[in-house]
Amino acid sequence: MVKTNKQKKVSATASKSNFKVRPLGDRVLVRELKNDGEKVVSGIIIPESASEDRGAKKGEVIAVGPGKYDDGVLQPMGVTVGDKVLFQWGDKLVIDGEEYEMVAESSILAVIK
Repeated sequence: MVKTNKQKKVSATASKSNFKVRPLGDRVLVRELKNDGEKVVSGIIIPESASEDRGAKKGEVIAVGPGKYDDGVLQPMGVTVGDKVLFQWGDKLVIDGEEYEMVAESSILAVIK
């Protein structure tokens, strides 16, 4: 890393977030977006727990690490801060009373547009 005027030079994806936690490597900090249930045309609300699907979760990217080194070359991340994503398998963290998940980039299934 090159220091200029007492500031570290960081990658563009990592510098976009001023969050208290900075993921390392190919890790991504995600805040899960909770679904309050699905409302059908007749006005009946079906809670998310009614569908026993424990698969992918929907979330928003809060912070992104610089990427992963492969044969000495830094591979850039495929997601940026603010992206809505589908993800699996994260480590739960509680920061300032709010719950987040730290996931590897390989656990992100898709970016939702």
